[in-house]
Amino acid sequence: MPVRLLNSVVLKWPTRDEVLAAARRWAVELARSDAAVEEVFCVGSCARGDWGVGSDLDVLVIVCSAPDCPVERRRLYEPTKVPVAADVWIYTRDEWTGLAEHSVHLFRRLQNERVLLSG
Repeated sequence: MPVRLLNSVVLKWPTRDEVLAAARRWAVELARSDAAVEEVFCVGSCARGDWGVGSDLDVLVIVCSAPDCPVERRRLYEPTKVPVAADVWIYTRDEWTGLAEHSVHLFRRLQNERVLLSG
C-alpha cells in the first residue's frame, strides 16, 4: 500500500507569467546599467507560450558593441534574478543584421516569436 511521507519536499515550478515578470525586471535593470544594451527579448518556449515544467528561459540581447569572446559576453549579460535556468544569446546590432542575411530561417523564427522585455 502506498504511503505519503509528511516530510517530503514538494517543488513548485514558476508560472510563465512569473518568469516573464522577473525577466522584465532583470532586462530593465540591465538596460539602465549598461548603455550598450539596445533591446532585450525573450524567445523560445516562454515566448511562444508552450512553456512547461522544466523549461528554461531563452533571452536575446541586442547590444551596440560587445567583446568578441563569447565567455566574456556571457559574463556581462548573464540573466540574473530569474527563477529558472536561462540561455542568453548576445548579438551586436551588426551581427543581428547579418543573421537576417545569413540565417534567414532562424532570424525569421526569432523575429516572429520574440517578446520584448526591454528596449
